[in-house]
Amino acid sequence: MNFEVRSFFGSRWLGIGPLAVLLVMALSACAGTGISSTDPAAAPMTEFDEPESRMRARLRMELASGYFEQGRTDIALDEIKQALSADPTYAPAFVLRGLVFMQMNNPRLAEDSFQRALQLSPRDPDALHNYGWFQCQQGRHSQAVDLFNRALASPVYGGQARTYLAKGVCQLRMGQASEAEGSLARSYELDPANPIAGFNLAQLLFQRGENERSQFVIRRINNSELANAETLWLGIKIERRLGNTVVVEQLAQQLGRRFAESREWSSYQRGAFHE
Repeated sequence: MNFEVRSFFGSRWLGIGPLAVLLVMALSACAGTGISSTDPAAAPMTEFDEPESRMRARLRMELASGYFEQGRTDIALDEIKQALSADPTYAPAFVLRGLVFMQMNNPRLAEDSFQRALQLSPRDPDALHNYGWFQCQQGRHSQAVDLFNRALASPVYGGQARTYLAKGVCQLRMGQASEAEGSLARSYELDPANPIAGFNLAQLLFQRGENERSQFVIRRINNSELANAETLWLGIKIERRLGNTVVVEQLAQQLGRRFAESREWSSYQRGAFHE
């Protein structure tokens, strides 16, 4: 999966400034196709146990997820309707329906979908995560953090890195920089290869004047194939603050060569290091 901004988030990394929708997080959080096996209250369901109605719903959901990833929300909704027609108790279908309605900018139907998913599976961490991100997008930050904490409380939840990242972003929106640093650092610790977590953590550390720590994190991204205009620009500002002129020149060459049309390259040319 390509985490570069321009292929997945429209125009920006998930940064501390104006934020894009965490589509990649949402998609990975709804990847399950059965009643979530991460819900401790739900017994694992094997193919042998699966009723025909659940199998039909699961297969429709797989199709719906694929269409959603392609941005074909209308077809995804049709497939979700058929999944729920086959099995009206299939909680993952309501989660995906909520994500689709979020994408379609229909918050009323999105919220209804997430609430119905949690009525069916109250402790499902995937549903809690996605409903939490919805609440954060709606500006209900305290409720969002509570939902994230409930998801993280699951002892078998495999998506903790994603939820800590979402929690950290939401805490930034609340003005809780110290708490956000803890959440982002935990996300980065759990998944150091995730450039979104790394970029957000590095930017927060830079803004707080922790230059060496910020440098360590952003260098890992810029020394990989996941570097983009924003990570290179942040790296330039960090190295400039630390007085590493040679590294600044190296990063600037990359920025100009690879992203000559970016606003970051324009800012570098104007010397706008404090914008």
